[in-house]
Amino acid sequence: QVQLVESGGGLVQAGGSLRLSCTASGRTFSDYAMGWFRQAPGKEREALASINWSGSVTKYADSVKDRFTISRDNAKNTVWLQMNSLKPEDTAVYYCSSRRYNTAALNEYSYWGQGTQVTVSS
Repeated sequence: QVQLVESGGGLVQAGGSLRLSCTASGRTFSDYAMGWFRQAPGKEREALASINWSGSVTKYADSVKDRFTISRDNAKNTVWLQMNSLKPEDTAVYYCSSRRYNTAALNEYSYWGQGTQVTVSS
């Protein structure tokens, strides 16, 4: 079992930045890739970013590429999502997740955090 706890969400104006954090426990953190997802009301969950076990490989959805950056520190069991140039359409609940494998990809995730709300005002 993996326990994931997200933090760092909040209210921000359009054009602003936020940094989300996710701390993991329950399994060796460096054994698996990590990802960030979001879900807006009435919409399906969207995969945003993934990072491999070592942090050397990242993948992004086109919708956030060049604005969001995923990173991790295995010594701290933590993964971050730096979000810049935020837009009102980025408003959603953001989730971190651990992948079944140690390679970066935007699918096949198994454990989820409780989510953190991000609201971007226009």
